[in-house]
Amino acid sequence: MARPREHARLEKELLGLQQERDGKANEDEQEVFAEKWNGDISHWRGWIKGPLDTPYEGGVFYLDIVIPGDYPYNPPKISFLTKVWHPNVSSQTGAICLDILKHEWSPALSIRTALLSIQAMLADPVPADPQDAEVAKMLIENPDLFHKTAKHWTETFAMQSSESQEDKVKKLTDMGFDSETARTALKNHNWDETSALNSLLG
Repeated sequence: MARPREHARLEKELLGLQQERDGKANEDEQEVFAEKWNGDISHWRGWIKGPLDTPYEGGVFYLDIVIPGDYPYNPPKISFLTKVWHPNVSSQTGAICLDILKHEWSPALSIRTALLSIQAMLADPVPADPQDAEVAKMLIENPDLFHKTAKHWTETFAMQSSESQEDKVKKLTDMGFDSETARTALKNHNWDETSALNSLLG
């Protein structure tokens, strides 16, 4: 559990992320975001957008963020909730191989900078230091097949059709929530209706 000083630091980071989102004229401009999960200051959920000109473009990738009690002196533990085909991410568990989440972490960094680093990692895979050897082997031996597979996974797991999204928004508005509140809750919970509803009900 976070100590008072670390708790204040985390609340400040959360406020910064929220202010960044509020300051965007269009929320589609937002590249990364995170917030507390079920009100727990040491457990967040975040998302990043797939980088342009990569097989991940157009996808929104959700992440689980567990923050240690001695943060920011030790890094957060971040893993993908959305399945992603990338050599530095486990296709089975979502575990991430990234130096900034290990020995290159610094207390000067933040959850936001960690998320931006993960987004940059998607655009710059390093098969020589893989988290998933099978994916790394494909990238090295058959780059075209790798890109096709990564794009297929993005389309399958990181994209929602606009029709299915609107159906979910309508279900919540039919329960009395306004459409903007319903849409925001669904986006923040990877379009999972049950989790979104629970957050709205508090």
